[in-house]
Amino acid sequence: MYIALNRFHIKLGLEKDFENLWIKRDSHLQNVNGFKKFNLIRGKSHSDFTLYASHSTWETEKDFINWTKSESFKKAHKNAGQNSDMYLGHPVFEGFNVII
Repeated sequence: MYIALNRFHIKLGLEKDFENLWIKRDSHLQNVNGFKKFNLIRGKSHSDFTLYASHSTWETEKDFINWTKSESFKKAHKNAGQNSDMYLGHPVFEGFNVII
């Protein structure tokens, strides 16, 4: 299995707006080959941001990579730049192969 994480630093006071974007968003993941599960997770708040991560689980890294090149990916991310004012910096991607 493969886990894909994107970490987001969200400006203080905009957490609910960020969460609502994800709640209302159509991820277009339901029928993607190899997709297993998605979670949006919230971390600690710091002096100027709250940490979030999008956490998706896939059968294989190749399944994830194929999704990033797909029409479903383009549809899911078509409005990604419209809310850049709530981010401190760009999202940071981390990918992990599951050992156990």
